[in-house]
Amino acid sequence: MKTDQSKFVSRSQPEERKQMKNLVKSCLQSVQLGTPQMFKGVAIVPLTARKDGTCQYRSLGEALTRSDIAITEVSESGSVPELLVVNRGDRPVLLIDGEELAGAKQNRVLNTSILLKEMSETRIPVSCTEQGRWSPVSKVFSESGNVMAYKTRSRKTRSVHSSLESSGNHRSDQGEVWRGISELQSKTGTHSPTSAMNDVFKAHAQDLKRCDEIFNSVPNQVGFIAFIGGVPAGLDIVSLKGMYTKLHSKLVRSYALDGLFDAKDQPLDPDSVVRQAKTFLDEIGSTDEQEFTSIGYGQDHRLRGKGLGGTALVHKNEIIHAAIFRFDKPEQRESPRL
Repeated sequence: MKTDQSKFVSRSQPEERKQMKNLVKSCLQSVQLGTPQMFKGVAIVPLTARKDGTCQYRSLGEALTRSDIAITEVSESGSVPELLVVNRGDRPVLLIDGEELAGAKQNRVLNTSILLKEMSETRIPVSCTEQGRWSPVSKVFSESGNVMAYKTRSRKTRSVHSSLESSGNHRSDQGEVWRGISELQSKTGTHSPTSAMNDVFKAHAQDLKRCDEIFNSVPNQVGFIAFIGGVPAGLDIVSLKGMYTKLHSKLVRSYALDGLFDAKDQPLDPDSVVRQAKTFLDEIGSTDEQEFTSIGYGQDHRLRGKGLGGTALVHKNEIIHAAIFRFDKPEQRESPRL
């Protein structure tokens, strides 16, 4: 079994940046916008594609169900910002930026999207989503079923970008993550004895179930643009239609949880939503990018534009997963905290 210890080395040759920009533009220009789905000030615009990607991989949930992977603390004492993943399967496994892992000494989320190599052992960068616990409840991690709520996820993604620029590491501003979860608990009126993000999702399970019923996946869907209060909040897209179907609910809930409490319950004009969605895609196409060595397969591309930014995991000229956000706060470059 090979050990993946990729160095976080930035590569910024002009020709490579140009190719990446063309790849992002090509991907965004190739998708079609579907009919907006709306509920209580939240709108989801499906993104569909005619062709599927060629790189095949499993989702976290599928790999755990098959017992292909085991995720644990890096040692008996543990380390907050990293975990150990052993992939025993014969296929790569996709871990999504913001995807939550539950158990062990405390719950964590992924700091970046990772395409785990088959038959490999990898240390992965994570952030804590349960500030009040540091005691084991299980030996291995399980899938919580959540992707970090949009606002905190977007801030985490931005701080990881800053960390990559300053130190070459996929480290987040952990203090900012905890503040984001605290804000989420406050605005949703949720109490958690360990300040666990997962408890907020559990407390509002019925509202999120209603969102599942309204925001259905559609044929050939590979992603979506989410709107909160009539404004584009972010985009998620993956390379495989079947993979998107597996991830649809948890990705939509990431935006819906914030949106149900931030957006006013006002009627939205579908035509206006579609026009803004097209503009948002154009804005993403004009962002600047930097390329960093990924953990596992591919390259980690970071995008930044006026008021927005995100990440795209690229492997063999395919965007395996991209997440781009409209930032809810002005950018503040801070050194990452553990």
